[in-house]
Amino acid sequence: MIHPSRQAYVEESQDTDMGVDLANIPLDREYDMPSATAGIAPERASAILSQFDRKRRAAQIAVPTDDGRVRTRLRELGEPITLFGEGPGDRRDRLRELLTVQAEEAEGGLDVDTPMGDSGTGAEGQGEQEEEFYTEGIAELLEARRNIARYSLPRAKARISRQREEATIPLRTHIKHRKHIKERLAGFDLFGTQIAGERPVSITRFSPSGDIIAAGNWSGGIKLLDVPSLDEKSTLRGHTGIVGGISWFPGSTLPTSTVSESAVNIASGAGGQGGASDIHLWSLTQDTPLSTLTGHTDRVCRIEFHPSGQYLASASFDTTWRLWDVETTSELLLQEGHSRQVFTVAFNTDGSLLASGGFDSIGRIWDLRTGRTVMILDGHIREIYSLDWGSDGHRVLSGSGDGWVKCWDIRAVKCTGGIGAHNGNVSDLRWYKGGDLPLQPNPETQNNATLPISNDISSSKKQDPSPPTKAGTFFVSSGFDKNVNIFSADEWALAKTLSGHSGNVLSVDVSRDARWIASSGHDRTVKLWGREEEEAL
Repeated sequence: MIHPSRQAYVEESQDTDMGVDLANIPLDREYDMPSATAGIAPERASAILSQFDRKRRAAQIAVPTDDGRVRTRLRELGEPITLFGEGPGDRRDRLRELLTVQAEEAEGGLDVDTPMGDSGTGAEGQGEQEEEFYTEGIAELLEARRNIARYSLPRAKARISRQREEATIPLRTHIKHRKHIKERLAGFDLFGTQIAGERPVSITRFSPSGDIIAAGNWSGGIKLLDVPSLDEKSTLRGHTGIVGGISWFPGSTLPTSTVSESAVNIASGAGGQGGASDIHLWSLTQDTPLSTLTGHTDRVCRIEFHPSGQYLASASFDTTWRLWDVETTSELLLQEGHSRQVFTVAFNTDGSLLASGGFDSIGRIWDLRTGRTVMILDGHIREIYSLDWGSDGHRVLSGSGDGWVKCWDIRAVKCTGGIGAHNGNVSDLRWYKGGDLPLQPNPETQNNATLPISNDISSSKKQDPSPPTKAGTFFVSSGFDKNVNIFSADEWALAKTLSGHSGNVLSVDVSRDARWIASSGHDRTVKLWGREEEEAL
């Protein structure tokens, strides 16, 4: 929160949900999470920081994306080309490592080869380098970018208006409100368990109304479970590989929804282990796909609907993420930029930005209106498995195989800190957005992307300040230490550890009203966590 005297800076420079301590501390300052080296021996901390610095420098070296040119460059450096056991991504990583070593050896002022390995430095060399990163888009992509801009700008304006209104709420009210939420978070406990497959359950997601859980497993099946009984409603059959991503159409199951049950309500992505790498679109009235999106050449992992419902993003082991038109089921964008498998994608609440991350341990934030990378999330030393945006629209959390959750601020263009969240991989995380989630798209205005916004946001038009929002006050994470953790987003402290899984936890989600938390994992179960009174937060 921001002190009223500084509310003019909300739009440009301040953090509205970060760090309200539960003491009498002013709110007109930043409260960062602990640094990545806090509590670590100086020798080890120095080694970690050196490794971060080396990875950062390596990420700045551009290498060809075409495998043929990578092979040519390796031969120029006198390196062998292996026929077996090394894929295109591995060769590209090897070339990047060699160029990094060259740059380190030349730090004394010696000349080194250009990043692309070209001896010339004139316009011809520059043109060749640009060629690696630019492909002319189709007309439909241009129109999609315009629609996204028309959709996102009014939402950003409404969000900022809401943040300014919250800045007028007295400090005492904020402290009391957030202290109450933190106390209630400690009340979560195991409510129910259901076996959801013969193999591990890789992904679980609540419907917008919170009364259905979609759970995908390694066998390719997706079970729809009733909440809170966890009784099986139906099974969606169509995938033959690991189901890595599930996303509900925005607002599809809400009482006010205009989306028919026979229309697109769910999307899922799968692949690997011999299964097809595809994306299915499902209704709630049949157990076979309505349509299939094809194009990825390797396993499809996390997928997510754009807040407008018009588009879908997918991450894949083919080192790309893609943007799809849901209505036409056509591919609008094939985006390169990661050197290894892309595992996760996430849209911000306005729908203007997308974050992607994967096995190269580097995250990227893309402006969907221009196609440019606006920020690189460089700080993890292992794979990035999860990304999620806060309701403030400018902060994103990342979870990694190094056990850390880091918070990135795109306004400050930096990492504001990190939490050692799990003893092992952070497999999934969800930042509670509450009422700031979008309602269902309106078919009559969908073409113009002038879609309705949430009741919480539109309430900013009221003259009297409304109570502080619950959105952005906590997040949940799952890990390979068999636990689900709930963290307060005030002082970034652990509010509750939920233990009950007998294997690694692969996925976690929180319902829209924060009444329930769902998790799934290697023990083949979906677990439902709630508070004793079974009420919304």
